[in-house]
Amino acid sequence: MAKQYDKEFKEQVIQYVLDHPDLAYTQIAKGVHDTTIGGWVKSYKEHDDQVVVRGSGNYASDEAKEIAHLKKQLRDTQDALNILKKAISILGK
Repeated sequence: MAKQYDKEFKEQVIQYVLDHPDLAYTQIAKGVHDTTIGGWVKSYKEHDDQVVVRGSGNYASDEAKEIAHLKKQLRDTQDALNILKKAISILGK
């Protein structure tokens, strides 16, 4: 499961990155993957210098939450169906 970072921490890391452009992301925050930091900075720039915090369960609308729930339910159902198909093919031999 992915680790969640609060908005304040992200703001501090992003500000540090912007203040120290000569440093590599791997040198910025120990314990935070460099691609994670890169994603935060990219998102910050794309959203007009706003830190975007969207933890699990935070959806733009009720419809988005319902869609995510239904997609997960569909994936689970498809996985179960695939397992049953494999079991039938194995037992049918």
